[in-house]
Amino acid sequence: MNTKQLALIKKDIRGITSNKQVFMVMLIVPLALTIVLPSILVFVTALVPDAASDFQALLNMLPITEREGNQDQIILRLVLNKIMPAFFLMIPIMASSVMAASSFVGEKEKHTLETLLYSPLSLKQLFQSKILAGFSVGMMVSFISFAAMMIVLEIEMLFLTGAGIMPDISWLIVMLLIAPAISLVAIGITVRGSAKAQTIEEAQQRAVFLIFPIIALVIGQFTGVILVSTWLLLGMGVVLALLAALLMKGAVGKFTYEKLLR
Repeated sequence: MNTKQLALIKKDIRGITSNKQVFMVMLIVPLALTIVLPSILVFVTALVPDAASDFQALLNMLPITEREGNQDQIILRLVLNKIMPAFFLMIPIMASSVMAASSFVGEKEKHTLETLLYSPLSLKQLFQSKILAGFSVGMMVSFISFAAMMIVLEIEMLFLTGAGIMPDISWLIVMLLIAPAISLVAIGITVRGSAKAQTIEEAQQRAVFLIFPIIALVIGQFTGVILVSTWLLLGMGVVLALLAALLMKGAVGKFTYEKLLR
């Protein structure tokens, strides 16, 4: 990466943070998924005794080694380490696709794409810069959201149950493998549609479909059909990483100056 690419990345990041409407969307969704939703689950579990029966199907799927402690602590561990990782994956998808959509399509809307294409950077370098800008914002939002979620949940759990609950290895896989991979997948899908798209919303439409498998995974957990395990997350991460590599390779190679200026 050269200094010109770094300058373009900084420009894109400043552009998204200065756009109050887009930036608020990128803050509200992570806030709801990492603070509001888990807080509701924690308070319901700790304060409503009958809530335990709603998790019974999932509790029965837990290994014996994970059933230590009282029922509230077991359920809270279940919420933190089995249920929340699936919800969390929506954050890198959302943040990265918003950023990627506002890159090339945003340049079209502002009528600055022609100027950008006349810059000293090659088309490949332009794409690399746009992708890195989207990836950087997606990961920044993801890690800040994770840190905020853990701080709030630990305080709530200590206050309500008198004991904190540590995240397990599943979160290490999510943060270091799945979140970066699914972020790149979302960027790749969004960028591939950016040449034909004329608005940011149109460019984002393809990446939205990534949410549906996540929703299916969440529903499967609550119905007791499937339980997110470390091995399932690891397998998912490997598949997403391979898909991301293919999309990144294809996204950069398929565009020409003529296609972008249509």
